[in-house]
Amino acid sequence: MAKPLELDEIWVERIKQILEGLEYGSVQIVVHDGKITQIDKTERKRFETPASSQSQTPLQAVKSNKQKSKV
Repeated sequence: MAKPLELDEIWVERIKQILEGLEYGSVQIVVHDGKITQIDKTERKRFETPASSQSQTPLQAVKSNKQKSKV
């Protein structure tokens, strides 16, 4: 049977601090034996493209011409 999660006010405050200002991303809480042991934060930054660069041609893939060597 799983142990009940021990969550005290200190952990609640830590989680609030990590979430503060997070606009895009995720927070992962790791629990071992019913106790929080780790909090991971992954933050994403999104950048808008300037209007002037949208009028340029999009990036194109470049095909590689690798030669096979005969042995």
